[in-house]
Amino acid sequence: MYRFRSIIGSALFNCVFIGWTAVSVTLMIVLLPFPRLVLQRAVKAWAWSQHWALKILLGLDYEIRGAEHINNGAAIYATKHQSAWDTYFFYLIFSDPAYVLKKELTKIPVWGWVARRCGAISVDRDGGASALKVMVHNARQRLSESRAVIIFPEGTRTQPGTHQAYHPGIAALYSQCDAPVIPVALNSGLFWGRRSQIKEAGRIVIEFMKPIPKGLKRRDFMAQLEIIIETRALELAKEGSQKFPNTRHRLHISRLVNSADQAPVD
Repeated sequence: MYRFRSIIGSALFNCVFIGWTAVSVTLMIVLLPFPRLVLQRAVKAWAWSQHWALKILLGLDYEIRGAEHINNGAAIYATKHQSAWDTYFFYLIFSDPAYVLKKELTKIPVWGWVARRCGAISVDRDGGASALKVMVHNARQRLSESRAVIIFPEGTRTQPGTHQAYHPGIAALYSQCDAPVIPVALNSGLFWGRRSQIKEAGRIVIEFMKPIPKGLKRRDFMAQLEIIIETRALELAKEGSQKFPNTRHRLHISRLVNSADQAPVD
């Protein structure tokens, strides 16, 4: 019976997601000539509509932990990435976030226009050092406006319990931007899996942790960031799968990278 409700709820949500997103994007095209903050408010309204659709149709909500580590001003949030949910969540808590996106995404017709107009930071993964310089320059500009910069260090979604190598972009931001880097762990992939049409009821947990201390060498910073995020994300995934047995099929445990084992914790 539960599985039937999940399938029906997911089907209804998918219809709302696709239909309302189409309507919202059409509206956003009309708003493109307006000041950027007007468009950002439209995106924020769309994000809240998706949250309520998930909550009403599927019984899927979220919980924030470590809220005391959320910076009211400029900050860089290095976050685990498991689900499409992550790509709009930060609009629920910040008024003007700036996501770091791979360049290919900003070239998507309409959606890419909106992302660029909202101040998304594109990065060319194949562009080498010059691409990182452009990314850092753009991030500094966003941070100078007291905005939150959101970056997914792995660069792609991963299944709960697994991870991929972290890209060097986060290290460049850490060393060249005068803003705290705040690690973020979550377990969203248990409930809204990658390439999965079926969503699960429950409660996503997203946890903000203490900023990484400044002045670390690149290798030490990367190792510490990775062990902090991956260790906590694994704990949240195990916790979520225990509280919500309907999500256990999405948990896959893999070993953390050896280099992270040497990272200082404080």
